[in-house]
Amino acid sequence: MSLYNSKTYINDLETAVSAVVDIGKLNGKNFLITGASGLIGSFIVDTLVHYNEKNNARIKVCATGRSIKRLEERFGFESDSLCFAEHDVNKVPDFDFRADCIIHAASNAYPAAFNDYPVDTVMSNVAGTYNLLEYGRKVGAARFMFISSGEVYGQGDLSLDAFTEDYSGYVDILQPRSCYPAAKRTAETLCVSYTKQYGFDTVIARPCHTYGPNATQADNRANVQFVNNALAGNDIVLNSAGNQMRSYNYVADCVSAILTVLINGESAQAYNIANPDVRTTIAGFAREVAEQTGHKLIFAKPDEVALAQRTPIAKQVLDTARLTSLGWKGCYSLSDGVAHTIAGIREKE
Repeated sequence: MSLYNSKTYINDLETAVSAVVDIGKLNGKNFLITGASGLIGSFIVDTLVHYNEKNNARIKVCATGRSIKRLEERFGFESDSLCFAEHDVNKVPDFDFRADCIIHAASNAYPAAFNDYPVDTVMSNVAGTYNLLEYGRKVGAARFMFISSGEVYGQGDLSLDAFTEDYSGYVDILQPRSCYPAAKRTAETLCVSYTKQYGFDTVIARPCHTYGPNATQADNRANVQFVNNALAGNDIVLNSAGNQMRSYNYVADCVSAILTVLINGESAQAYNIANPDVRTTIAGFAREVAEQTGHKLIFAKPDEVALAQRTPIAKQVLDTARLTSLGWKGCYSLSDGVAHTIAGIREKE
């Protein structure tokens, strides 16, 4: 099973490459990417490698993760443009690789991990970000990008149409579920502090709810489970009314926006990563998956596990004016993104 068997996935890589504003400025750069086997990290790796192979861009990517085996299973084997490094971001880096650009995408990012490993979730963002900032500063990296999250807005004001980057909602810091948004907030402040104190160029990306065919098996986010259950031949069961409003982003749009920010974003600034045309409720996303796979959407009473993992965030709609001011435009509607997710998973088998 490989995504590289999927024509849809390869076309998505080409679409992402074409959507990155000023991508030629990445030519000749060395990239260190943490969390490289995750949803966003793996698509970043694939996009850079694909661009390099098609354009002889002299790009080198070092993909890191806690398991070389998982990296090999995800990407195949090393090549002239891709190498692997086994690394836990909570430990001080000792890479035999000099990076021009560092993209820190390593973090627990799904509810089961927040519930079971809140300490690990905090530390991979705070200690992990510190370790990588120190590494980047010492080796003279040109830019550090932190992959944060739209969850930094917490329980925002429902009267607002969308949350701008200078808005700060409420996060109950005494709830273990806050391990994720609170840690992301702290790591963002750490990044801009490195820019202030050391002059180390940092930039922050805040992705909204991202989905795609390259989600990991461990990922239990609702949108991932909707797709997996439907493709397994089951109806989609929603353990709530699903009225929470969200910005959603297909992974190819997410990554083309992230790379656009990496190239053109202002130092020590955060950028919301979302497609302004894709807003729907959790139930709306589930209904789209159900319709495209020919299954029913069923509403059920949540059990204790579902209640423990439920997000307190009623609305997470991100304002994208700062992102689109860089010239970026999304390519995938909700219908397109769900269709490509389903096709990519089916075609890789």
